[in-house]
Amino acid sequence: MWIAFTCLAAFMQAWRNALQSQLASQISPLGVTLARFLWAGPLAALYLLALHQWQPTPLPTIQYPALGFICFAALMQILATALMARLFQLKNFAVGAGLAKTEALFAAVLGMAFFGTQLSLQAWLGVLIGGFAVMLLSSQGRWHQLSAPTVLLGLASGVSFALTSLSVREAAIRLDVPFPHSAAWVLLSVISLQTVILCGYLAIAERHTLHALLRQSRQVVLISTTSCLGSIGWFSAMALTAVPLVKTLGQIEVFFMLAINLWWLKSPARKRENIGLVLVALAAVLVLSA
Repeated sequence: MWIAFTCLAAFMQAWRNALQSQLASQISPLGVTLARFLWAGPLAALYLLALHQWQPTPLPTIQYPALGFICFAALMQILATALMARLFQLKNFAVGAGLAKTEALFAAVLGMAFFGTQLSLQAWLGVLIGGFAVMLLSSQGRWHQLSAPTVLLGLASGVSFALTSLSVREAAIRLDVPFPHSAAWVLLSVISLQTVILCGYLAIAERHTLHALLRQSRQVVLISTTSCLGSIGWFSAMALTAVPLVKTLGQIEVFFMLAINLWWLKSPARKRENIGLVLVALAAVLVLSA
């Protein structure tokens, strides 16, 4: 089941990133970040309502430490997405985005150090190969042109995404309701908190960004929808198994991204990309068989 949820998440995230990169050229990083959550909250609420109609379950008691992990996940995802949106505005952003995509490796290291995550040697090998693959796919031979801000933003975004995912899993396994309701409650809680925080800040500091989002309402709805569907996949998969396994398999997103480039942008794959795809597939096989 976690494999199916991860594939859903990777597919939706590829489309969300494509849409988000277009919006980043017109709106500030925090505005692009809010676009992910603005309409995702009502969709997450509908998903949770549908789950309760399908399988009635008592409401959860959200107490510490689950509440602490929910708040921390919300803040880390805001930070990670804002850093990624800033990367879209830099030269060679693809390389920085590749650094951010090493989230699986960061999740493995931080999970082992602070969250009690345990992986087999084969799973570690899959995580490492997957990390190298996304770096290869993103670099396009332009490492010599990298700037320090791009590297630092990419690494900071990857660490923030990893901490988000680890916190989501910890919150989900601590709620006193069964799966998939636990993952859905964490999703709704995180998105609602993020929306309140970002709307409040932008209303005070960047009101013009809110007006710009209203003018781009169609694109914002598309971003929020793909983001919510992707988050349903990520949160559900991470509630079922270790985060590094989910994120390593989730790197199949690059298959979908290259398919979008080929179909939408008419850009054929290059030799480096073909090698990277083979490595991503190998990483996925290692993680699945582990």
